[in-house]
Amino acid sequence: MPHNRNFFFHRKAAAGACLLLCLTPLLSLSAPSIPALAADGLPAPAAAGAASSLPVLSAADAAAASSLPVCEADPDGRVTWQEGFFYEPLSEEVKARITGISYGEGCIVPYEDLRYLNILYVDFHGETQVGEIICNQAIAQDLVEIFYELYLAGYPLESVRLVDEFGGDDTLSMEHNNTSCFNFRVVDGTSNLSKHAYGLAIDINPLYNPYVTWPGGKQRVSPAAAAPFADRSLDFPNKIDEDDLCYQLFAERGFTWGGHWRTMKDYQHFQKALPED
Repeated sequence: MPHNRNFFFHRKAAAGACLLLCLTPLLSLSAPSIPALAADGLPAPAAAGAASSLPVLSAADAAAASSLPVCEADPDGRVTWQEGFFYEPLSEEVKARITGISYGEGCIVPYEDLRYLNILYVDFHGETQVGEIICNQAIAQDLVEIFYELYLAGYPLESVRLVDEFGGDDTLSMEHNNTSCFNFRVVDGTSNLSKHAYGLAIDINPLYNPYVTWPGGKQRVSPAAAAPFADRSLDFPNKIDEDDLCYQLFAERGFTWGGHWRTMKDYQHFQKALPED
């Protein structure tokens, strides 16, 4: 299937759909029921080269989708990028879900600075799922575009759920390979606030893209179950590197990748600074 021809078909369709959706509010989508977590089960790696019925785009073609028009917010503040992809201010229901968990005591980020994202994604079984993300309003448009492009490309994500469904436990979320963003917490092993605390960082497929440090010269991998994936010279599915579409989409929008850090490596992690006034 020619990538370019397929992409431009989707780009034209997307632009038309965006205009239509700006004028007509999107009906709310029902998220699928979420199964109970296994006590110790970890997700198996996605099969390399698994077939997908979704169109596959080259990195250059997928990135070009960023030139699509940005929709205006509706009266309730919802911005719809494409059907199934929107962001909006936190509703009272969402605030109730996160308060006391990811939005913990002493959180310095006003609710008004955060946005709730609804996305679609392709899971490790090739099925379309509904995902939820909370992020800073400064990166909401970036994220909705990136996840739309990943979806068109059939890029597999194991899970995209609020970290609150894991009790705000970042390690538990990573062990279940959950992609997540906002969580008012400090950097692991420090007293410094993480960029996640501001909703300005996101972790993608973290089980296969771990956080690696060397305290006292000894390697430490988080989560511990990700130790087999700490050696980045190996080839395995779901690995983020500079040739990966996910890396390219974030980099093109000005995000910093933790895989480039010198004294530690956070291969799952992308963050962006707040724009200067």
